[in-house]
Amino acid sequence: MSLVQLLQQTQATLVDVREPWELSMHQVEGALNIPLGEVPLRVEEFQNMPKPIVLFCQSGNRSGMAAAILQAKGVTEVFNGGGWMDVQMALRPAE
Repeated sequence: MSLVQLLQQTQATLVDVREPWELSMHQVEGALNIPLGEVPLRVEEFQNMPKPIVLFCQSGNRSGMAAAILQAKGVTEVFNGGGWMDVQMALRPAE
C-alpha cells in the first residue's frame, strides 16, 4: 500500500518520532509527537491507536527504527512513512 493510500484512510494515525525541538522547524498538522526514545515505553499506547499507524521523522531513518521496535513488540499495521516532507506531500490533495 502506498503512503498516499495509507493517509487517505480517515482512521490513520500520524506519529512524528522527532524530538520536540525539531517541531519548531516543520510540523505536519494532526500528527502526534512521540520521540523515538519514548517509543519502547509507550507500546501499549500504540496498540490502542486507530490503525494504520504511519510513523515519520526528518528523513525516515528514526521512523524506520520506531516501526521495527513496535512490530517486534507485536503492534500491527505500523508503517514507516519516511520523512515529514514525504508525509506532507502525500497529504496534499491531487491537483
